Amino acid sequence: MTTTSKNADMRIRVGIIGANPDRGWAAQAHIPALKSLSDDFEITALSTSRRESADAASKLFGVPFDLVNSAVVDVVAVTVKVPYHLKLATAALDAGKAVYCEWPLGNGLREAETLAALAKRKGVLAVAGLQARSAPSVAYVHDLIKQGYVGEVLSTTLIGSGMGWGPTVEPYNAYVNDKKNGATMLSIALGHAADALCHCLGEVRELSATMTMRRKSFTIMGKGENSPMNADDQVLVSGLLEGGAALSIHYRGGVSRGTNLLWEINGTEGDLQLTAAGGQAQIFEMTVHGGNGAQSSLKVLPVPEKYRWSPPQGPSTNVAQAYARFARDYREGTHLCPTFDDAVTRHRMLDAIEMAAATGQRQTLG
Repeated sequence: MTTTSKNADMRIRVGIIGANPDRGWAAQAHIPALKSLSDDFEITALSTSRRESADAASKLFGVPFDLVNSAVVDVVAVTVKVPYHLKLATAALDAGKAVYCEWPLGNGLREAETLAALAKRKGVLAVAGLQARSAPSVAYVHDLIKQGYVGEVLSTTLIGSGMGWGPTVEPYNAYVNDKKNGATMLSIALGHAADALCHCLGEVRELSATMTMRRKSFTIMGKGENSPMNADDQVLVSGLLEGGAALSIHYRGGVSRGTNLLWEINGTEGDLQLTAAGGQAQIFEMTVHGGNGAQSSLKVLPVPEKYRWSPPQGPSTNVAQAYARFARDYREGTHLCPTFDDAVTRHRMLDAIEMAAATGQRQTLG
């Protein structure tokens, strides 16, 4: 469980950049998550791209408007679109603040490396929003693997739907369909799920990949406009994990009438399977199935309560789980949350996938 403070004044004070009151990830996830952990956190500042929307957010969420550089802010949460992460996270780090930056950390590997190097120089806690690894189901599977539930891992297979990158998109999300913005199906949907996979099974040692853009256009909802697609909506990866296990990943754009998330882990002694209604592993609750030893089929393995570090709350559950761990990292110096260095490792994997797909050559990591 998260550490709770006896004194409200000991709460960690958070300033959020990107707190649009009408929509956006801060309103859907970060603010509810932080409010559910009110013994640990207090939202003391909000900032958006426009002052009037910051004032509206302040009224709606009952928190005071303040600048991110404020003396009453300990942690800056960067929840804006990916192209602004570098500039805003840099400003927060330069101000000596701890940072929780949403994923992807940077618009590509180079930006992520720049931010990780700056965080190291400043000596502050800098965490990336790879919250799928904080999901109760993933934390449970991580421990099952460590405890030898499947024996030696032989292979793992991951199939997922991007949910976005389909035939239609909300106007405010149209930017994800242009790869130059760094918020692609590869970086977001596959990136989050692959991070959970690598957290449980170890990093990728080598990989081959195919990427292609099957939908050539998409419709912006409410506008009826057709726009050209400029982001791959099919990503296929095969390779080996550092322990030698075989790896297969296929992410496809849109929503499937069939399988939207299926992750299997096959071992010498047993099998594990995680399923969900959507391919965004950081948002959708995953059900764990398992079987080992003499069992001839899988059964549901309910996630023990000890893996729930925050109150369950729908789409923001895993963000709250991550913040509960963040509180411990901040106070105790633990390394429970994925840091900017961990984010660089994930960006390197994604970079290798792009390189393998572009060149047709197998890539070696690590």
